[in-house]
Amino acid sequence: MYRLLNIQKDGLNYIVIESIDGNSKAKLCLNQGGRLNQLVLNGYSVIAEMDASTYKDNYASAILFPFANRIENGEYEFNNSNYKLDCNENGKNNAIHGLVYNKMFQFVDRTFNLKFGAVTLRYRDEGKSLGFPFKYSIELTYKLSEKGLSLAVNIVNNDKNPFPFTLGWHPYFESKDLKNCYLNFNSNIEFQVDEHQIPNNEVACNETMPFQLKDRILDTGYRLEGNYVEFLTPEYQLKMEATSSENYLQVYTPCESNSIAIEPMTGAADSFNNKKGLQTLNSNANYKVEWLVNIKTSSKNNTNQLINKLCNS
Repeated sequence: MYRLLNIQKDGLNYIVIESIDGNSKAKLCLNQGGRLNQLVLNGYSVIAEMDASTYKDNYASAILFPFANRIENGEYEFNNSNYKLDCNENGKNNAIHGLVYNKMFQFVDRTFNLKFGAVTLRYRDEGKSLGFPFKYSIELTYKLSEKGLSLAVNIVNNDKNPFPFTLGWHPYFESKDLKNCYLNFNSNIEFQVDEHQIPNNEVACNETMPFQLKDRILDTGYRLEGNYVEFLTPEYQLKMEATSSENYLQVYTPCESNSIAIEPMTGAADSFNNKKGLQTLNSNANYKVEWLVNIKTSSKNNTNQLINKLCNS
């Protein structure tokens, strides 16, 4: 059985989906783009709650739309028209992480029963955003169950004109021992970037999977060959899967933290210009993607056995 809680703290509105036993919990912040502020699965803290005042710097669990990652100088061309987005990345003159990360989402629906708890949040844009003058709506459906957490994102073009887009998510996953954690995914392309973190070259991804995070500093983009990423920790083994047909990944390790941003995306950084993963949504059409997060909890020995198996496969 699952229950719904409403919390107000420091001027922010939160919705919490929680199992009756308290072993699983998803905390959502309506004011900050409907983001997943905290995630506990089977008693394990998977996404740690960060101070809300730091959100403007880390974008923790932000939904990234209509573009994921960065747009160089905030400039792009679409259907023979030029557009200029607000450059909100200090020191690099880029537009970063889309336009909905700081919007107020409305609670519009819920379903709670013995097997799961789910809520739907919605934001409507009337096409007055600088550099993206298109009307759209975005719905986020978070579903918590024994299987884990799923996040379904549905975009609807309410405008008379088509618009370009990519979509992403910016969760930070935590471990008490990050240096002994591993990442595992399938990729043959890694993006090299310039001094402003804009891709300027593609090289072969030569990572031997799974690779250990010890002594690694990452802010790296990849094109995935599959639809999943695994985060293997001494406490739990996490798998994140996407329903999108084309998948990209950004991995970022913040300084002095036991967390790592594992960001699924439907397109690459600067997609409005390099067109990598860029899609067009026609008037009255919709686009939907779902990300699923589940964990297996086990001993450190079992995690090591899985890593050895993956290395030898």
